[in-house]
Amino acid sequence: MLINDILTTINDVMYTYVLIVLLVGTGLYFTIRTRGVQFRLLKDGIKSMLDKSDDNNESGKKKVSSFQALMISTASRVGTGNIAGIATAIAAGGPGAVFWMWVTALIGSASAFVESTLAQVYKIEQNGQFRGGPSYYMERALGKRWMGILFSILLIICFAYGFNGLQAYNISSTLEYYIPNYADTMIPTVMGIILAVVTAAVIWGGTHRIGFISSVLVPIMAVAYILLGLVTMLMNITEMPKIFALILTNAFDVKAIMGGFAGSAVVIGIKRGLFSNEAGMGSAPNASASADVEHPAKQGLVQIISVFIDTILICSSTAMMLFASGVEGVSGVLDGIPFVQAAISANVGEWGIHFITVSIFAFAFSSIIGNYFYAESNILFIKNSKVLLHIFRATCVVAVFLGAQADFSLVWNLADVTMGFMAIVNIIAILLLGNVAFKTLRDYEIKKKEGKPMVFHEDDIGVTGTVWKE
Repeated sequence: MLINDILTTINDVMYTYVLIVLLVGTGLYFTIRTRGVQFRLLKDGIKSMLDKSDDNNESGKKKVSSFQALMISTASRVGTGNIAGIATAIAAGGPGAVFWMWVTALIGSASAFVESTLAQVYKIEQNGQFRGGPSYYMERALGKRWMGILFSILLIICFAYGFNGLQAYNISSTLEYYIPNYADTMIPTVMGIILAVVTAAVIWGGTHRIGFISSVLVPIMAVAYILLGLVTMLMNITEMPKIFALILTNAFDVKAIMGGFAGSAVVIGIKRGLFSNEAGMGSAPNASASADVEHPAKQGLVQIISVFIDTILICSSTAMMLFASGVEGVSGVLDGIPFVQAAISANVGEWGIHFITVSIFAFAFSSIIGNYFYAESNILFIKNSKVLLHIFRATCVVAVFLGAQADFSLVWNLADVTMGFMAIVNIIAILLLGNVAFKTLRDYEIKKKEGKPMVFHEDDIGVTGTVWKE
């Protein structure tokens, strides 16, 4: 199809050249301006994530805690890309792609801090719940509502319809291993109905239910998956030095890089890192803004942890399981889920294939919930209407139902392209507003150093019209 071919071409150019330069460059700039906040204050991020003081809600209203906001953003970030995507990257770019994936996460986490801090500063309160994100700081800080609406439309197309359809398909397709001629049976339709009903039950339950489900499901599945990776590493402990040497050697293979830069370990690793952790793309701030915290910088620090969980822990777990297996991936022949299944089976036996099935189901469903949360915040930005919201929720449920039954490559290519444009719009905004995040960070560090109460007011950084009034 001509349209699909055009979208594929735009997608390749955008992610191979434009976004790599913008996202990595922005990450480096924020790393320098914040003096490496992602390294200096990593301990503070962990402490803020576990801090219960922000959970005290005197109004009695159901609000989202810092930890729940972290889990919502992690739920969206941690999808099947952490399993199939890493396998595809290694098969196409070689072991060196993993190193550049790590580098991208370390650099990009500075952007995650900035965008999430800005989302906290410029969030609003509606019906006892906080909402915010790029669209909100584009309107409230830059005075450009049109820019916010454009961003919201791009995000809704990308996450609510494209990516959620993809995640539903991934869940459904995990059953192909167990059911002969799966696509020709009624099972995909039944799976679509089940997924649609469960999704509806969660999203109509409101923000608090989304936060609760994410805060339970995400930690369980992430810990179980990381533990399998650690077990695999321990079973092959003598091979670990060779594996790390292989990763580093291939990462700096100049001859391979010069031979075909677009398909090199550098580009593929950076692309996979950016696509996986989404730092700077404008998605996670929608969850960050929902948290009820005492200082905006605290949630910015917490979001650094989400990037680390996604890339340094979960993606690395997949990579180590693949390398330790001895199974070699081949792009277009043995990659994606089949590569992972073959590797896990070689490591721990056939039960590992069943574990991967469960992992994909959990990862993908949590992504559906996290993606919907992002989209809801943006539909309400465009128009705060209960009628519109209910209609929107219904269309999201339909997207999940249809996605479980077919590989809509056109829709998903459109989602990739809209996510690319979404990232470009967000990068422009956070570069323009970077000083607000820097001032907020300085305020946090001064209060911490002087032992003052970690209570934030808009006057502290010279902004007005926010929820952070005296």
